[in-house]
Amino acid sequence: MENLQHYQALESMYLAAPINEFYLPRIKVQEAQADIEIELHKKYFHTAGAVHGSVYFKMLDDAAFFAAASLEKEYFVLTTSFTTYITRPVSKGRMKAVGKVVNINSSQFIVESVVYDGEDREIGRGNGLFVRSKMLLLDVPGYQLKGLNLLREEFSEPIERNL
Repeated sequence: MENLQHYQALESMYLAAPINEFYLPRIKVQEAQADIEIELHKKYFHTAGAVHGSVYFKMLDDAAFFAAASLEKEYFVLTTSFTTYITRPVSKGRMKAVGKVVNINSSQFIVESVVYDGEDREIGRGNGLFVRSKMLLLDVPGYQLKGLNLLREEFSEPIERNL
């Protein structure tokens, strides 16, 4: 299987997840990295008028998860632990999370992710451990290799940062 085909199948799997009907994210997967972006809406806010921490967690975990998954072509990966740091509130524009694999061994992936606001300021970061499950990717709904015709949506200006 070609890497690009695997990345596109992962993108398709992500967009097929029912929870993403709520967030309407865009995703781009590449080797050891994933970028996820959403436009902000009031439905993501807590009562003080800023984005709820659960949205930060979702963005950070999802970007980290798909960075790890980009390197595993046979099995679905699982988050075993994930730590989130929220460093700045946000209430308008967009959020973009970038996940990058920083270490791999025979049993786990260590991944870091950073989330930015619409002005490319860091607003949170996280790190987590991911492991291979026993579930084959080909058995996961949405992971489609044959006849894949997925439009890779364009993001706002790319963010190139060292984690």
